[in-house]
This record gives sequence, C-alpha cells and structure tokens, in this order.
Amino acid sequence: MGIALLNPSSGLKQDADLIASIPGIGEVTVAKVLAYAGDICRFANGKALTAFIGVSPRQRQSGSSVKGRTMISRTGHADLRKALYMPGMVALRHNTVLQAFGERMKANGLVPKAVIGAAMRKLVHIIYGVVKSGRPFDANFANKGLAIQDGI
Repeated sequence: MGIALLNPSSGLKQDADLIASIPGIGEVTVAKVLAYAGDICRFANGKALTAFIGVSPRQRQSGSSVKGRTMISRTGHADLRKALYMPGMVALRHNTVLQAFGERMKANGLVPKAVIGAAMRKLVHIIYGVVKSGRPFDANFANKGLAIQDGI
C-alpha cells in the first residue's frame, strides 16, 4: 500500500534528499515524515499537510466577546507531530529562516512553547515546498525576488 502512494515523477530517495537539505531535519525525521505522511505531493497545499499533522492554528472563541489564546489544533497525526518537535527546536537555532521567524514571534509576545509550535508549522510548509518544487532548501529564496525589484 505504501508503494502505491509514491509519486512516480519523483522517487522516495529524491524526496528524502530534498527534505534532508533543510537545516534542523535529520535522517530519523526524514524517515518518519516519509513513513507517516507518505507521498507529500498528494496534499493539495501546505495547509492540508499541516492539518494532516495537526500543527495548524486553532482559534478559541466563545460567543462574540470571549477569546482564548490560539494554539495548535492537535487533531492530526500525533506521532508525526511528536517527531517534528525536536527538529522544530533545532531549526529555530540553526536554520536562518526560522531563526528570524522565531525572533519575530518572540518579539510579538508568544511564549517559548508556542514559538516552537509555530516553527513546527513553518517547517512543515518548508518540507512541502521543497518536495513540491523538487529543489533543495535555499535560505535566500525569498530575497531573490527583491533583487529584481531594486532596478524598478
């Protein structure tokens, strides 16, 4: 059954190499992501993958006036969510993209555990992006478009 879920255009080994190119994700995490999630390309977008794992944000609200704090939904694949906790912490320290993201979240007043949860979600989006595009992780990806705009 797992073989049928593989994307025929990109092999499992290629997906593993692409995911391993992300700083903060090691071999064990790569194996768990591919084992639990199967073919990443079967998801319509990164939001669908985060919902499958259970790291998407959930709003707590009662009526129109009482609002609770936002937290991760936890209605997904618990083992995969657990497998991404430590890589989320490591990526906050060693991945330049997530370092800036984590600092911005801390400056906005998020508690440390919520920052880790947000980093896990961002890491899932990055995993989806590198597998879907077929290109290894590039920390300067977002800055490339800015260089074109400088001449305008």
